[in-house]
Amino acid sequence: MATNALLHGAIRGRLFRVHLTLSAATLRIAVSDPRGERLPGLREAGDDECYGRGLVIVERIADHWGVEPRTVGKTVFAELALRQKPDMPMGPREAVRAGPSRTTMPR
Repeated sequence: MATNALLHGAIRGRLFRVHLTLSAATLRIAVSDPRGERLPGLREAGDDECYGRGLVIVERIADHWGVEPRTVGKTVFAELALRQKPDMPMGPREAVRAGPSRTTMPR
C-alpha cells in the first residue's frame, strides 16, 4: 500500500502517511496520500509485468480493506483480525533473557 502511495498518489512536495492501529481484535494499516482522484482497484497483472499485484495480495490477506476519502487525498486501509490459537496463553509474556554477548568490539 505504501508503494502504491508512492507510485500513484505522490505529488511533488507532499508526503504520504502510514498509520498503524492495534486493538484487542484488529490490526489496521492505513496509508494516506494527497491524490484523492486516483482510486485503487484490483487488476490482473500479466506474467511479464513488474507491478499490479499489491492490492491482490492485500485482498487475500486482509479481512477487510477499502478506501476512505479525506479533505485532501484518500486513505487506503486494510484490517487484519488477530486470532488467538486455543493453546496460546493470554496476558503478558515472560521476557527471554539472552546469554552473554560473544562479539568483540574493534579497537
